Amino acid sequence: MATDITDQKRASAGQTTVAVVGNPNTGKTTLFNALTGLSQRVGNFPGVTVERKIGQLTLPQVGAVNLLDLPGTYSLSAQSPDEVIAVEALMGILEGERDIQAVLVVLDASNLRRNLYIVSQLLELDLPLVLALNMSDVAKARGIVIDADALTARLGVPVIPVQANKRLGLNDLKDALSRALDKGMAPARSGALPQFLWAEVDLVARKYAGASAGLVLRALIDDRRAGASAVLKRFGDGFAADIRALRVRVKARGTLASWESESRYQWIDEVLDGALRDPEPLRKTRSDRLDRVLTHPLGGILGFAAVMALVFQAIFFWATPLMDGIDALFGTLGDWISGYLPDGALQSMVVDGAIAGVGGVVIFLPQICILFLFIGLLEDCGYMARAALLMDRLLTPCGLSGKSFIPLLSSFACAIPGVMATRTIDDSKDRIATMLVAPLMSCSARLPVYAIFIGAFIPDQTIWGGFGLQGLALFALYCVGVVVAIPVAWILKKTLLKGQPAPFVLEMPSYKIPDVGTVGMRVYQSARHFLERAGTLILAATIVMWALAYFPRSETIAAHYEAERVRLAGAPQEVLADLHAREAGAMLEQSFLGRMGHAIEPVVKPLGWDWRIGMAALASFPAREVIVAVLGTIYSLGEVDEESTSLRDALRSATWSDGRKVFNIPVALSIMVFFALCAQCVSTLAVIQRETGRWRWPVLTFAYMTLLAYIGAFVTYQLGVAIGWG
Repeated sequence: MATDITDQKRASAGQTTVAVVGNPNTGKTTLFNALTGLSQRVGNFPGVTVERKIGQLTLPQVGAVNLLDLPGTYSLSAQSPDEVIAVEALMGILEGERDIQAVLVVLDASNLRRNLYIVSQLLELDLPLVLALNMSDVAKARGIVIDADALTARLGVPVIPVQANKRLGLNDLKDALSRALDKGMAPARSGALPQFLWAEVDLVARKYAGASAGLVLRALIDDRRAGASAVLKRFGDGFAADIRALRVRVKARGTLASWESESRYQWIDEVLDGALRDPEPLRKTRSDRLDRVLTHPLGGILGFAAVMALVFQAIFFWATPLMDGIDALFGTLGDWISGYLPDGALQSMVVDGAIAGVGGVVIFLPQICILFLFIGLLEDCGYMARAALLMDRLLTPCGLSGKSFIPLLSSFACAIPGVMATRTIDDSKDRIATMLVAPLMSCSARLPVYAIFIGAFIPDQTIWGGFGLQGLALFALYCVGVVVAIPVAWILKKTLLKGQPAPFVLEMPSYKIPDVGTVGMRVYQSARHFLERAGTLILAATIVMWALAYFPRSETIAAHYEAERVRLAGAPQEVLADLHAREAGAMLEQSFLGRMGHAIEPVVKPLGWDWRIGMAALASFPAREVIVAVLGTIYSLGEVDEESTSLRDALRSATWSDGRKVFNIPVALSIMVFFALCAQCVSTLAVIQRETGRWRWPVLTFAYMTLLAYIGAFVTYQLGVAIGWG
């Protein structure tokens, strides 16, 4: 029997909110983007770091409503952090989130039986439902015929055929949503569960304000799962005691697990009887034929290697013109602002601290966009699931699963989205282990370090019939993190995160042509997140490091160089610029940061480093890429980049006090290995803390990676010297 939704839900604060729910790979995101366009806000759900996407939609007779895109889930039995958030939002117990007035469920028409499982559960939450029968073109191509009118009659909720990628059926869907909100009627329960069970559940629900029958049912059936735990915590000990007593009474009459699975699928079969005609349910599809090649143990790995080669080729070469343009833009901006600010601390803070710091991060935006363009294309076409399957065979021996693949791949651009991508991993120990090894992947920020030292010290010659030695060195550095991550993950899963390996269960979606809008939105949102990072943590950390490098100011040094400027008045501009650069280098040496560099020189000397390299490593703690600018200041060169010939020449000619060269191949390799393994990114550490809710994990990450980096740099330098490269 249909029931009215509560006044609280009807009069929720602010605009009407419609939740968008569906299984993964149903085209939910494509439909959400089609309905909302660019009128979306992306942030985090209150109190957690799970992504929250909300968009604006105008409905006839209702007006503006908010569409809340919830994380994909196969059922309301929540396990992963994403699923828990989706279920809590639907049940109205997510702290700080407004109530939901209706639910838009996105179904895959080509796999309707599996998709109706969550529908049977949603029918029990006392919320108006509208079902969007998406991917109907795929179903039609397979000869599947679905009677949407019959399903509407049997389910008691509107079932609207749509093709989100072609924007077909959207007006009918909006009309159905408008009617559902206007009537405010929740549908009848599915009938999948026994009536005596509902009688017991209703008794408990009536005892607690805000505890709907659907909410009580989830707490009863899901038992110790994360979603049920949230419900029990919300309503207190008395509620938990009633649930335990109810579980005892119900188990005396049957098995909860069988009712939750077998009874629901039996109900689904009854609903689909006559409404779904599939002449060849066990057919071999085009996707099946492609998978014979793309998931083959040998052919699949070769194909995956080719795809990754294309991705990295694009990241490291296609982005260069755009990066050069951004670099020039920030340089021009700094010069322009310098003309309006007097010389001194304020000008240096704004130009050298804020503008240079943010510019040093924003310059990698093209690489971030290109990476997420490829990730979006591979995910939307269906290949990413196959790549995860292939990687599961390689990751299982070290204690991880194929679900760790996408977070680790994302970390090659930036560890922040990589860490955030672990939210989809169900097992909490696997999730934390993946977070802790993700920063070992060589992100874009390490590329300037590699570029300057490879260009300066690795010979530009070919070996082995055409392979460039510099390119092989770069490839080897990217492999270092991957190789080291394997034993680190294995040790973590055998010690701190010990537990039974979680089973790897992954749906293989059908291959399809990627939706341009969905991929474009993915790139846009990723770019915006990256820029927000540049404008917050990186900016703050960069200004702190600027202060350490700027203060205290030596009046003696200032007076000396002022006298030099007076003496050289009228000299060519190049001479005055060189004088200014030498003054900056002298000021840096006696700054707080310079003093710290001298203090740690005994520690870094076994790595082949002097105080200047040690200071540059300290200065690059907020973000690795700032080491290039720091080296330029240390060697009195002014503004430089990783392609600077003057910086490379300065590195080659730098000497110790006894006249020996500071830099050689072993030292250069030592520095690059150190930066390949160290955790010099305060933003990544902060994100790990937010994702885990504890400081122990980012502290552990920083400690173990710093130790690994030191050992790796020490071994690299000593081996290089022993071989005779020094």
